[in-house]
Amino acid sequence: MKTLNTQSCTACRTDAPRVPPAEIAELSKQIPDWTLIEVDGEKRLERVFTFKNFAAALTFTNRVGELAEKYNHHPALLTEWGKVTVTWWTHKIHGLHMNDFIMAAKTDSLV
Repeated sequence: MKTLNTQSCTACRTDAPRVPPAEIAELSKQIPDWTLIEVDGEKRLERVFTFKNFAAALTFTNRVGELAEKYNHHPALLTEWGKVTVTWWTHKIHGLHMNDFIMAAKTDSLV
């Protein structure tokens, strides 16, 4: 299996398949610091990154934003003093697509 951070996102349609549970477990091994959460019945990947101050957190937020624009796949971002919460999921399919795992790995590489 290719490492997630070397892969590119693919365009996602509303009928794209969600990642099945067995594959979620396997892919999660490549992004061990991410937590699988469920919000309103939708599975999502979430991670809290910590920083020394607000300026560092904001810089990281902007880097994640640039990454999201590059791949046209956008997370939920919560920037606070000394921390940034990043949440990936695919709105079109109301759950997790391979793109979410790829972007989580790419987000890890920004730290």
